[in-house]
Amino acid sequence: MRKLTYFVGMSLDGYIAAPDGAIDAFEVNEAFAKWLATDYPETLPTHARPYFGVPADAPNVHFDTLVMGRGTYEPALQVGITSPYGHVRQYIVSTTLGTIDDPAVELVESDPVGLVQRLKREDGKDIWLAGGGKFAAQLMDEIDELVIKSYPVVLGDGVKAFADNFRPTHFELVKRENFDAGEQVSWFRRRA
Repeated sequence: MRKLTYFVGMSLDGYIAAPDGAIDAFEVNEAFAKWLATDYPETLPTHARPYFGVPADAPNVHFDTLVMGRGTYEPALQVGITSPYGHVRQYIVSTTLGTIDDPAVELVESDPVGLVQRLKREDGKDIWLAGGGKFAAQLMDEIDELVIKSYPVVLGDGVKAFADNFRPTHFELVKRENFDAGEQVSWFRRRA
């Protein structure tokens, strides 16, 4: 069965974005960018892949399917990009978006848990939960793995990694990788 992995960048104080949704406080140095391009190329937006040296036809390593909420999808729409991750199957979960005028992106207006359960039963690579915090909280019971890219910055306020859902859920550390500029990537799996 496929896993749902919350692969997300996070500040030291647990925020995945600024209050306005911006992520520019998460500085990506050359070594970290190279790691992303090599180990998780499918998590780079299609239009940004050339800047990271990722060929358009680069194979997906971990994920072939993406689920995200409206807040995570909205920045792409604001710059006219309707299919930000054209190299994976894209599902946008929103009750307020209305329509998406792109056949490569499927709008899901209800039952995100049912969507993920159905996707897990399909063949393929794992499923990437790209965010946001409220959406991740809704899917807490379905998250099998966390891959947290921790950046050495404190935001003080913003979008929480898991918003509005006090429900202690235990994960165990599987692996951690440190980078010279202070970034850290930690892999956690749900504790049995």
